[in-house]
Amino acid sequence: MKVPVLDLKAEFEQLRGEILPALERVCQNASFVLGEEVESFEREFADFCGTKHCVALASGTAALHVGLLALGVQADDEVITTPNTFLATAEAISYCGALPVFVDIDPATGNLDPKLIERAITPRSRAILPVHLYGRPADMDAIREVADRHNLRILEDAAQAHGARYRGRRVGGLGAAAAFSFYPTKNLGAYGEGGALTTDDDQIAKFARAARSHGQTARYEHEFVGYNYRMQGFQGAVLRIKLRHLYAWTAKRQEIAREYRRMLAGARVEMPVDDSRDECVYHQFVIYVSNRNAVASQLAARGIETVVHYPRPVHLQPAYLSLGCPPGTFPHTERACERVLSLPIHPGLRTEQIAHVANSVREVVGMKQPAAEQIKV
Repeated sequence: MKVPVLDLKAEFEQLRGEILPALERVCQNASFVLGEEVESFEREFADFCGTKHCVALASGTAALHVGLLALGVQADDEVITTPNTFLATAEAISYCGALPVFVDIDPATGNLDPKLIERAITPRSRAILPVHLYGRPADMDAIREVADRHNLRILEDAAQAHGARYRGRRVGGLGAAAAFSFYPTKNLGAYGEGGALTTDDDQIAKFARAARSHGQTARYEHEFVGYNYRMQGFQGAVLRIKLRHLYAWTAKRQEIAREYRRMLAGARVEMPVDDSRDECVYHQFVIYVSNRNAVASQLAARGIETVVHYPRPVHLQPAYLSLGCPPGTFPHTERACERVLSLPIHPGLRTEQIAHVANSVREVVGMKQPAAEQIKV
């Protein structure tokens, strides 16, 4: 039985009747950059996130970059973040001329550990950039408490967390601003690159709208040197359609995750912990296993595709070795990256595929010994 990690072709077949007319509408209106579809998506996604503003951008990386600039991050500042993330989180800090300062994760969640933030703060600290990794909200109350004490601003990296809730509130409005990615593999994915910045702050939104279009506040009136970070009309049209399906898709992901957790209980795997007060949207369903390569190989032999998110933490990437954080600096992150494995989780999975994945994982990794047997041994 073949079980792909993602099946965008099947998703398109489901949406073909909606997508093609929308793309034709963009062509007929010749609204290829920004335009009506993008503006409508901005309103709809802001409503979805419960925020006042949404500024559509060319990518999630652009959203991180513009968001940091809007928060006042500049050359020689420091921004505190996690090394357990995709490189773009740190890259955006570097784009500002600032320095990423890493803090280890809470091993239970894979997210930034708020208890470790304060010791990383220096007079150069300007902002905190928590990541809602795999769609699981970071502990924002504890992070905000530290930020408020030290007058630091918060930009959420919500690239994997469309629709996730923290204490009943959707991510996207839990800091000064939030950056989203609509890369095709995301829970809400475009048919190309795309991103957005959400905020309740009028000044942040005003800056972001100008920054995405060469610093223009009016046509050919350039207040500052900006960027070409505008969203294409096609992407706005696609995202509007997909946003209407996101509620059902999220519910399906959560259903699959519950089934995985039920069937993998007792297996020799570890899984991130969900807080019952929050709502994870499971961009990825990850497990932590020993001998990951062997496990992935045996699952592949059973037709099950897996992916590793992420095999090497940011501080050990060649691009950031100059920061001087050798192996062992962030042990929880490094252990997670050595053991993490992402299982298939997408709304198109059938019941028998879910069972095949979970049963195969159990067979490959084996079951934990009952406590009584462990004591006897």
